[in-house]
Amino acid sequence: MGKRKSEETPMPGRYKVDSGEVELLRDLDRPTGWLLSMAGVPQSYVDLDDPTYLDFEYVRLMAEVIDVIEDGPLDAVHVGGGACTLPRYISATRPGSRHIVVEPDAALVQLVRDQLRLKSVPKLKVRIADGRSGVAELRDDSADLFVLDAFSGATMPLELATAEYLGEVARVLKASGTLLINIADGKGLAFARRVIATVRRAFPHVALLAEPGIMRGRRFGNLIVAASPAPLPLQDLTRRAAGGLTQARCVYEEQLEKFVAGAAPIKDGDAVLAPVPPPDLFE
Repeated sequence: MGKRKSEETPMPGRYKVDSGEVELLRDLDRPTGWLLSMAGVPQSYVDLDDPTYLDFEYVRLMAEVIDVIEDGPLDAVHVGGGACTLPRYISATRPGSRHIVVEPDAALVQLVRDQLRLKSVPKLKVRIADGRSGVAELRDDSADLFVLDAFSGATMPLELATAEYLGEVARVLKASGTLLINIADGKGLAFARRVIATVRRAFPHVALLAEPGIMRGRRFGNLIVAASPAPLPLQDLTRRAAGGLTQARCVYEEQLEKFVAGAAPIKDGDAVLAPVPPPDLFE
C-alpha cells in the first residue's frame, strides 16, 4: 500500500512562489528536517516528525515566552506564515490550540501544504492577506497570542512596525494576551530601538530577549520583543532565556527604558530604513 499524500517525502528543489523563488532543502542531520529559504536567506525550518524541535535560535526564544504563558490551549494569530513552525510547536505542546495564519503569498502556502504536511496541523486556518488587511478583519479581544514574524527577504515590512498597526494588534489581543515580535537588526540597533519605542506606546508591559552579542549591537541578528496589556512573568523569562540553548538576556523596565532612550516611535508615513543583513551573514 502506498503512503498517503500527507505522509509522502517532500521533494527538495527550487519552487516559484508569488514573491519570487524559494528553495526547499533537506537537513542531512535530521531525516525529517526541512529548511525553506529565499534568495539564500533561511526563512523556516520544520521537523515533520518532531514539531517540538526548533532549529532557529530566535524561534527557540519565542518558544521560551510561549512556554511561560498559563497552561492550556491558545487562540493564536501568526502574521507571517513560512512553514508554520510555531503553529506546529504550539499544537504539539498545547493540544486544542487554534491558529489563524495571515500570509500574503498564496503559492508559498500551497507549497507548504503540498510538501510540508500543513494539513496535519490541527485547527489551523490560513488567510491569504497582507499583515495590515488580514489583522483588520480579526475580532476584538480574540487572541491569547499574537506572533509577528513577517519578513520580505531579510527585512521586516515597515508597515507592520508602526504605532497605527500595533494599535490594531492591541485591539485583537485579549487583556491577558501576549504579543511576540521578531526584529532583525545590526550595529547600533537604531531600528530595533524605534520598534521597541513604538511597542511601549501600545503596551504597558514589554521585555526584550536576545543573545548578548546581538543585544549590544556587535553583530546582526534577531531580537524578540514580548509585550502584553498584563504583567509579564519577567523572572521566569529571565531564567529560561539564560538557561536555554540560546543563552539570551532578558531586558525590561529601567534597563529597557535606557535601551530605547531617545528613540521615536514609528508612525505611518515615516521615512525609516529597515536594516539589511551583511551579504555574507548566511554563507
